[in-house]
Amino acid sequence: MSTDTIFAAITGRGGAVTVLRLSGPHALPIAAAMAKNLPAPRTTALRVLRNTQEQRLDHALVTVFPAPHSYTGEDSVEISLHGGRAVLAAVSAALVAAGARPAEAGEFSRRAFLNGRMDLLQAEAIADLIAAETEAQRCLAIDGADAFHATCQSWRESLRLMMAQQEALIDFPDEDLPPEVAAKLLNDISRLHNDMQAVLNAAPRAERLREGLEFVILGSPNAGKSTLLNALAGEDIAIVSEIPGTTRDAIGVRVDLGGVPVHITDTAGLRETDDAVEAEGVRRAKLRGQKSDLIIAVAGADAPIFPPVPSGVEVLYLITKSDLAEASLPEFLHVSAKTGDGMAKLMQQLSDWANKLTDTKGSAALARPRQVACVQDTATALANALVASEPELCCEELRIAAGALARLVGSIGVEEILDAVFSGFCIGK
Repeated sequence: MSTDTIFAAITGRGGAVTVLRLSGPHALPIAAAMAKNLPAPRTTALRVLRNTQEQRLDHALVTVFPAPHSYTGEDSVEISLHGGRAVLAAVSAALVAAGARPAEAGEFSRRAFLNGRMDLLQAEAIADLIAAETEAQRCLAIDGADAFHATCQSWRESLRLMMAQQEALIDFPDEDLPPEVAAKLLNDISRLHNDMQAVLNAAPRAERLREGLEFVILGSPNAGKSTLLNALAGEDIAIVSEIPGTTRDAIGVRVDLGGVPVHITDTAGLRETDDAVEAEGVRRAKLRGQKSDLIIAVAGADAPIFPPVPSGVEVLYLITKSDLAEASLPEFLHVSAKTGDGMAKLMQQLSDWANKLTDTKGSAALARPRQVACVQDTATALANALVASEPELCCEELRIAAGALARLVGSIGVEEILDAVFSGFCIGK
């Protein structure tokens, strides 16, 4: 644990008030020197802040949080400053002169983890909550993370009891233990393995919600792809022209569809061409379609021929330019991005697809690759325990499972894992 005293603004810029957090072994003496006298713990009082030259820096609200009852588990002080940049710069300079240093990204939360104020799953949930762009992501970061945390606690307790039972079978082989004891242990291991496998099976949906989906518009030149993208975005993102081949590279926009962040990409029109640049655009369009979560295959009402789509990818077929011709394929949705006809229904269908492809119900879910890897290692060890030929081998596999589960919550781990987790935080967390 670092002995440095650190500080950072924990609110965004541009507001009327900036809250600055000071944390570490010298937080209280440094704050007392600037404010002259500190208020009682967990109460807020107005103080005049001064630097070492006794220059007045600001009239600020000061709140003291003695260890261990603070966010970091260390002595902490939160100072509510006026929101100007000059005020923050002057107070920051005074803190540096007093021996504190600016906090690194995620350093407050890392100290909270190391001081036992949160485990690694809770820390990752905080990072996901800060990064949440949509309502569904917010629910995943709070409800889903809480549900998964409770599930992990249940897994740990179950595994602890299994290990105790297996040790008893090894230590007391001659005590005529009932045969149902061993049978129950195998059933318990199998049940826990199946529970973990079910969560693993749901992980891709939760991860897609956390990272966002990719919807790609494919169609022939002049099928109305760029006009459709602009209508979905609510602004002019792509250039619209009657000249075929205008769009030569992927152009996208991020939108909120039913609470799910979705990147919708317009691509080059699919056709054979001798133009090397356009041909590269067509190649990239096909590649993006193959890697997408959903292809929006469009065809103009004036030329209703859909483009070929790669197999293995979900497809929504759409007729555009409905203002130019009568519905020739009534089984498909017809829209006019120009007049707005059918766009509300299209947005609803896209939102339905976004929700279908993700987990938006806040259930216990693995949303990060690190979490998936830990649970997968645990489930693998449990599977090995079920087929172990000797009780001692079964016991060893249960120990391996316990170690993998401990890595999940961070009760054991290596420095590199912590660096990877907390480096993704913003300054001030």
